[in-house]
Amino acid sequence: MIPRAAILAQHLIRRGETIAVAESSTGGLVSAALLAVPGASAYMRGGSVIYTQYARAGLLGIDFADHPGMRASTEPYAALLATTVREKLGADWGLGESGATGPTGNRYGDAAGHSCLAIAGAVARTATIETGSGDRVANMRTFALALFDLAIAALEQPVSRA
Repeated sequence: MIPRAAILAQHLIRRGETIAVAESSTGGLVSAALLAVPGASAYMRGGSVIYTQYARAGLLGIDFADHPGMRASTEPYAALLATTVREKLGADWGLGESGATGPTGNRYGDAAGHSCLAIAGAVARTATIETGSGDRVANMRTFALALFDLAIAALEQPVSRA
């Protein structure tokens, strides 16, 4: 995971940009990997584990009453996490992740191994991962790696300076 974090860090440093993370079922792995890269204070604004409704409301100020029909573990929710953490921390980029790590599915009916990912910034993208596995630790790692891949692909877009 650290090699992908280092690649993302290099892109951020090259572009002179910052990132913030709101992750759920990855449990802080994305933030930890970014912070493990030397020089993280140049690009990392902060991260939070938004694993419960209490964290969502308390740390990000997201109230589902303001988002009718929204639920966790969907691409729109991951995008909301990414956009909100980006805005709250004044970062150029925001990452969001929400899913079901296992060994069972979540209360919304998503099977274990399901995760929705998002990046918000100059490019906005979402993706859904389905591993088909109930291996909690393996899923956490797979989801985190997929979020790095999504972010790296977005930041590999040419820098546009107006």
